[in-house]
Order: sequence, then C-alpha cells, then structure tokens
Amino acid sequence: MISLGLRRELMQVARGERAADLFIRGATLANVLTGELHPANVAVYGGRFAYVGARQTGLGEGTAVLDAAGLVLAPGLVEPHCHPFILYTPSAWLEGALRLGVTAFFGDASPWAPLGPAGLHRAAELADQAGVYARWLIRSGPSTYGPDPYPQAEVEELLAHPAAAGYMEMGRWLQQYRGEDPFLAEMAAARRRGRRVEGHLPGVAAERLSALVLSGLTADHEPTSAAEALERLRAGLWVMLRHNGLRPDLPDLAPLVAGGQVDTSRLMLTADSATAGWMQRHGLVDEGLRLLVQAGVPPVRALQLATRNPAAYFRAEDDVGAVAPGRRADFVLYADLAAFRPEQVYVHGRPAGPLPALDWWQCCGPSVLPPLPQLADPALYAPALAAGPGMEFSQTTITRRRDVAGPDLPPGVLHAVLIAADGSRVSRCPVLSLAPGLTGGFATTCQVGGGLLVLGRDPAEMARAAARVAELGGGMALAEDGRLAWEWALPGGGYMAAGNLAAVAAGEQQLTARFRAWGYRFEDVVHSLLFLTGDTLPRVRLTPAGLFDTLTERVLRPADPPLSKI
Repeated sequence: MISLGLRRELMQVARGERAADLFIRGATLANVLTGELHPANVAVYGGRFAYVGARQTGLGEGTAVLDAAGLVLAPGLVEPHCHPFILYTPSAWLEGALRLGVTAFFGDASPWAPLGPAGLHRAAELADQAGVYARWLIRSGPSTYGPDPYPQAEVEELLAHPAAAGYMEMGRWLQQYRGEDPFLAEMAAARRRGRRVEGHLPGVAAERLSALVLSGLTADHEPTSAAEALERLRAGLWVMLRHNGLRPDLPDLAPLVAGGQVDTSRLMLTADSATAGWMQRHGLVDEGLRLLVQAGVPPVRALQLATRNPAAYFRAEDDVGAVAPGRRADFVLYADLAAFRPEQVYVHGRPAGPLPALDWWQCCGPSVLPPLPQLADPALYAPALAAGPGMEFSQTTITRRRDVAGPDLPPGVLHAVLIAADGSRVSRCPVLSLAPGLTGGFATTCQVGGGLLVLGRDPAEMARAAARVAELGGGMALAEDGRLAWEWALPGGGYMAAGNLAAVAAGEQQLTARFRAWGYRFEDVVHSLLFLTGDTLPRVRLTPAGLFDTLTERVLRPADPPLSKI
C-alpha cells in the first residue's frame, strides 16, 4: 500500500518536478501487461516505479543513471507456491531465488504458525528486512491423518494478518467434495476476507471439480498433464503449472500454453518445493520459463505466467508483477530474454546483494520430541508383528499397499516407526522398496507427520539414531555397526539447517548418497522421507493415527498406545 505522501512524490517525479532515485535509460521493456517488447525509460523513486515511457524525466543531481541499452528490462519473477524451509532457511532459499530473478513469493507459513500471529508477524518482518515482497499461506490443519484440525478461531486469526494471502494447498479433497466440516466453514471465512484458497487435487477427475469449486477452492497446483490443467481452467480454477526435481511436469503441461487456443491469464508457474540441489542445477520458475520458450511460447507471453498472472491471482497487482507506475521497483535485466538468466536483479529499487543476517529460529519453536530415555529404548523399535499391511514405494512420493507375510521382516524390508511429538501414540508398519540395504537405523524430524520418524532393521541402532536426533534438538541421524555414522542438525523446527544454499545442497548430497548405497532408486529422497508420513498423496501413509489408506480413508494398522504404556 502506497501512502498518500509517497503517491504525491511519485507523481512529482513522473511530471519531472522531483528527482528520481534511479533512472534506467534505453531499455527494451518486456511489458507483461500488453505482451509487447518496446523501448522505455524508467524512473524509480522510494522503491517504486514512478515513470515508464519515452521521456527522460526525473533526472536530478542525486539520480543514479543505469544505462540499459541492449538489455531487456522485465519485472521480477513471482513464485506463487513455495515451501522456503525444505532443509534450507528462507534466507538460504532467497539467496538462490534472487540470483535467479525471483523477487516476490507466496510461501508456506507452517514453521511460523505454531507461534500464532506473533510468529507470522516476525516472519513478515524478516522478509521485509531482506527487501523482498513476501506473503504467507496458512494451513487449516496438519498434513497428515490423525491430529485434529487446527482450531478455527486460531486459523482465522492468522488469516486476518496483513501478511497472510490465503490457505496453502488444503488437502483431504474427498472430505471437501462431500462438504464436510470444518472445511466449508474455513474456506467461507477465507473468502469473506478476500483470501485465496488453494486446493490439493492430485488425479481428481473432471466430474468432481464442480463440487470442489463450489466448496470454495480457487486454485490447484497438482495437474500433471495439459488435459488435467485444462479441466481445472474450465471449472473456474486458477492453475499452477509445476516443475521441479520431484515433479518435472512442464513438458507435459506446456502444450496448453504453446497451443495458442486457450486464454493463459489464469495460469501460473511454480517450482513448489524445489530442493537446494535442484535450485543450483536448474533454477526455480526461471527454469519453467526456459522450458515454455523451448516449447514454442514467445518469451513475453511465457513471462506473464511468472509475473502478471500470480500477482493478479493474489490481488497483488498494485505491488508486484509488472513494470508500471506505482509498482515496487523489483526488476531484472536480461541480455537474452529467451534464456532468462539475469544480468542484474533489483529489489525495491536497489541491486540485490548479500542478505542481512536474519534469525529465522526466533519465528519457530524447536522440534518437540518425547523424553530422551524413552526414545533410546530399543524395545520401542522392535517389530511387534511384521505380518499384515505395509507400504511399498512405487515412485518418489507414491506408495501402495503391500501385505507382508511375517512374522519376521523379510530381507530388504524396513521397519518404520512414527513417534508423535508428545509421545501420545506410536505408529508402525513395514516399508518396502525404499532403502532395502539399510540394516542399521535412520531417524529424522524432517517429515510432515510431526514428531520423529525412525527407519531400519536393527532396534538397537534405530534407538541410537533416535536418541541422537533428540540430542540435536531435531535433525537426521544414522547409526550402524554400533556407532553413529552420520548426522545433520536441523535446529529450525526440525526442518531447517543452518548455512547457505551450497551447504544445504551438500547435506542433501550426503543424504542421497547414503540412500543410493542402500538401493534407493527414485528421484528425490528428501521428498520420499517428507511425504512418507503425509496423507495428501496416494496411497498408504504412516500417520499419527497409524498406517492410513488415503483413498479408502481407512486406518489399516492403528497406532499403539502412548510411550509410557509400551
């Protein structure tokens, strides 16, 4: 929101009565509002664009002049759906994002939400100190079956915060489809506040979409083909086209954009939960732009999906998404627009440089785990009975039910134990095809089920790994051959590591190398572990309630009693 005083001063710069802070001369403007490339001079004042046109206005003694002849001036990229805490902190994520031209984001508020509005407010302050435009997306409940939904009054208090933009990928679409509470009431409350409500609709057939749109959903980021994306557009949803290492879907989605037969103004690009390694090798939404151009989409038209469109979806057009008077002066200079590799990036009228030291730990509490003596007891990890339903990985994050004959674990089958954060329940099941060569114990807090996930075949080694994670206050640990073989502290709520993007990518590499050595054969072990305990994807998941079938909505193996009773 521009104050009245700043608005008057911006108008004075536009009329040539006040000196601009920065004047960009001789650029070719990628105008995402009209879809054109045309010459333009641009004046910046107070972190906002004051003038865009043919004149040289606003020049004064204190004006810095940037000669952009031969360069294309484009708005900063907008990421509409991200989780800036997947092992990295938001600062480490931004370190990579800014280099790639991403100057605004709408991100998952999960780490800050437990502290309520105060946590969200502090996260907004830190993003502001980084100079970027950030808005946060709230979850209405946990991403796993078992815990009760978050109290509606608390969720609405978060949604009322000025830094909140809406709901983040509301899961459990079957319950939404049936019109069950509390989903309809929560979505109605969000819509009354003018907030967006993003769905999570993997594989949902077209005939179900009408009821889901009526429930209050406004967007979906789960289509994996042009046909699915078109079905969602036809039903009235905005659609995010995703591309990252976990879901490299854009080659299958691009025909919807390249065909020229469909209005693309309600399409957006997202890299979703790209890992640090993927960001370093490929990028974020800039990689999606390159793939669209390769598919035959004109660069400016492609650029609309990463600037104008997400800004319009979140009703943020007055701030971001275009180079136009009044918008924030977030922009990128490209030598070759089709390559989308920035020469320079400016945020709020200044060159994007090293970020200030930002303490994200203060926004989220430490990882909450049961008492150490209980976690260190090998009896907790002994398979009670292997026979019965288990989980088999068929893709990185897609699983299916696989029954195990038992009573002992067959070779290559892991025992998985999910311990609730408060020790109130313990879920167990056999896991097939994830890491058949793991014979020791591996423990992690970096998974969506909360508490501690422990994998392995040797109860003593599993206990040793679990105890070490508790000592670290959250993180990952591997125990084998009677010793701790590897660990990674994640002090930020059990999810985030200290260090820059390169350090996080190195940690990911070590984790992946361990799992590859154990026979892991899928694309992204970080996400395999994250979603092993989440119920938003097919088909069976180890949740706090037990082994849960997400399609039949049945608990196949109930959780055991609290730790104190084991």
